[in-house]
Amino acid sequence: MRPLWEVADFVRAIRRQMRFGEFSRARLRLLRMELYDDTAECDWIARLPDPWDDNLPSSVRNQNESLQALADAITMRNILFDAMPDVESAVLRSFRQPAREPPELIVLGTVSREAPAVHRVSSLVMRAKLYGFCFCYEDGFLRPLRQVEDQSEELIAQSVTLPGRGGISNGGK
Repeated sequence: MRPLWEVADFVRAIRRQMRFGEFSRARLRLLRMELYDDTAECDWIARLPDPWDDNLPSSVRNQNESLQALADAITMRNILFDAMPDVESAVLRSFRQPAREPPELIVLGTVSREAPAVHRVSSLVMRAKLYGFCFCYEDGFLRPLRQVEDQSEELIAQSVTLPGRGGISNGGK
């Protein structure tokens, strides 16, 4: 029964702590949460750009959206490990939902409870990388991880063998 209460605490913490983002007031949508012995999987739809960003240049709007997705991934990791003390590692996935299109994977990470030393790292992108997230960040925008979607199990296996090692893909094959 305890794992069920932990999942409920996790969902409540997401609703409470992630109601608004730093760069967007839009809601984050939890898609799936699975709990195994000492591992968890969690998928969500990233926040939409803030409506007040509509008048900004598209490059600034895209950068705000991307930074919000990375900040949410790090926060999701922290909330998960706070709410579930028995979980040692987790697979976290963030998707972007373009209009009338299937969701695109934009952030993928196998993260561990053991937190890397990120105290002096000011770059949000670098902190996400150090936590174990993989993403394709080009020109201030998170590109879809298309080449990774088919090989996500292989990438997850690599992440598990190298805890705390994320990656920023440059989109090359």
